[in-house]
Amino acid sequence: MMADDGENGAISEAEAALYDRQIRLWGLDAQRRLRASSVLIAGLKGLGAEVAKNIVLSGVKAVTLLDHQQVTEEDFSSQFLVSRADLGRNRAEASLDRTQNLNPNVKVTADTEDVKDKPDEFFTKFSVVCLTCCSQQTLRRVGHVCHDNGVKFYAGNVHGYCGYMFADLGEHDYVEEKPKIIKTDKQKEEGTEDGPAAKKAKVDTTETVMVKKTVSYCPWEESQAVDWTSDSSSKALKKTPQMYFVMKVLLRFREDHDRDPAVSSREEDKVALLRLRDDVLTEMKLKTDLVGDEFASHCFAALSPVCAVVGGVLAQEIVKAVSGKDAPLNNFFFFNGIDDSGMVDCIRSS
Repeated sequence: MMADDGENGAISEAEAALYDRQIRLWGLDAQRRLRASSVLIAGLKGLGAEVAKNIVLSGVKAVTLLDHQQVTEEDFSSQFLVSRADLGRNRAEASLDRTQNLNPNVKVTADTEDVKDKPDEFFTKFSVVCLTCCSQQTLRRVGHVCHDNGVKFYAGNVHGYCGYMFADLGEHDYVEEKPKIIKTDKQKEEGTEDGPAAKKAKVDTTETVMVKKTVSYCPWEESQAVDWTSDSSSKALKKTPQMYFVMKVLLRFREDHDRDPAVSSREEDKVALLRLRDDVLTEMKLKTDLVGDEFASHCFAALSPVCAVVGGVLAQEIVKAVSGKDAPLNNFFFFNGIDDSGMVDCIRSS
């Protein structure tokens, strides 16, 4: 294998040795696809730092860290890519060196502009766009740009004990490893596996085959526009994670206050969260007690363990999507740090 600076996913001998365990796990072709990909990570708080770490270690071609805000005291609870000496510095620039040191084979750059000010064409340059700490308006716009241009789109956030991620891969093809099915001679002749149990095809667990599959995703906006009064949605309501509705309340808080709930204004923000809970659920024509009052006490700061869980899942999904190996989640993952529960659900307007 010849080194080629990552062009077309070429892997050098040194990289083959570095990524040996990964190549054994998901194959050389998957690693080549990773090596040819570029990822944008917007928002370098605790969750963004976790995603950046995992993606750089996976061996992609390039990662761009985008954040226009400065390092704050709150960042030191979960943002391990910055130090106390970076207080007041731009988050993306402060995170650059430690991110680059994780894997010198990946090109890491910092962008200090505001994601909402970036033109649409900026996002089309990447294989994957991952947004954290963004407004509903930005998620909607960038999500549509990515969906329309075949760019894999991810979004996520962590608020205290509450965390989530969203994925839109458009029409996504992937391969999945399955145990080989061994048919009897009679089944081969008849082209069927029906019949008594003794005559059904056997599964050989020592041999596998690769099966190609396709899955369809919806844009971010469609995941937010569910009519919960419809028959199908109202039936699904009982199985829908409560965290989905908490997410919508937190997005509304950010829209109204241009920030997330803060420890420094905890009591007044709790009152605002409960009021917004009532407003959001009423607008959706749902009962306000669908989300209990206790959620308002659990949405402050980006807690390191929650960032680790959600960031690990988010980065894992990006790797699966880029490599084309194994079934990706469609389309939400929610994590509740209070009871350490995670749930996957596909939520979209019908």
